[in-house]
Amino acid sequence: MNSQDGILKYTEWPDPVVKSEDEILISIKAAAIKNVDRSIASGSHYSSGTDGAVQARVIGSDGVGILADGTRVYAIGMSGMVAEQAVVAKNRMVILPDNLDYATAAALPNAVIGAAMGLRFKADIQPGDTVLINGATGFTGRVAIQIAKYYGAKKVIATGRNPESLKALINLGADEVISIQQDDDDFVAQIQATHNETPIDIMIDYLWGHSAELLLLALKGKGSFTHRTRFVSVGSIAGDTLQLSAATLRSVNLQLSGSGLGSLTRQEIGKLFSEILPEMFQLAADGKLKIETVNVPLEEIESIYDVALTDGKRLVIEMN
Repeated sequence: MNSQDGILKYTEWPDPVVKSEDEILISIKAAAIKNVDRSIASGSHYSSGTDGAVQARVIGSDGVGILADGTRVYAIGMSGMVAEQAVVAKNRMVILPDNLDYATAAALPNAVIGAAMGLRFKADIQPGDTVLINGATGFTGRVAIQIAKYYGAKKVIATGRNPESLKALINLGADEVISIQQDDDDFVAQIQATHNETPIDIMIDYLWGHSAELLLLALKGKGSFTHRTRFVSVGSIAGDTLQLSAATLRSVNLQLSGSGLGSLTRQEIGKLFSEILPEMFQLAADGKLKIETVNVPLEEIESIYDVALTDGKRLVIEMN
């Protein structure tokens, strides 16, 4: 299946086949549709090819299902996961808690990768840290708030555009919310006031673009010692580039880094599967990590594939 000009198109596809002893076949129960899945299907993602042509493919990069012996697992797909069956790598699976539903298990991992990996490995979060999450009203931002609190953050500051969505973040653990939809000077002044009151140790950014420029401007020092802030870029919803003053870099104790699969080590990816995902799955099973999903059976995917979900929900396709 691919998506071109906003229209889903279908083609016959052969059954997946295991080709090595490192692979295994899984019967899929649910798979989440993320932005990366849509961009790959439409041919706009950098991994789609260099000629811009859209090729048919089974969409879905990960999902949950059942192995031949009945074990319930989450896995990264070697073939597309929005299907009845898929081939997965044996070393890229996590056994699911018995009391965790398939939709939650399918939707959660991508957000965990976008939140926990940056907090742990790039920002080195410590108990008592103050964390600002820029663009927190989305699905991953909401998960990041909860994970930051779980990792011991003393204070979590959340920024976003939608006023109602911002208010809802308080119930997820945010201690303060700041609207991006205000005058630039007012936004910078509000960040500076918060930073002066409780110095911000970590900024996790899902937007990049202009709001990131303003956050970095708000940190700019005035020639004296400054608080060390770890700024981690995870997403770029608001634009792929920004302008960064050299004076800002020289005037503040700033660590600027990015968190994505290409920036992580093999050891860190190993810990994702051996430690982080099992821990987060258990938190969700215990009701301590909350997300919202919109669940749709596979036969109805065409009706909702391009619908923009609001209030930080994630689309999950369920297979019978």
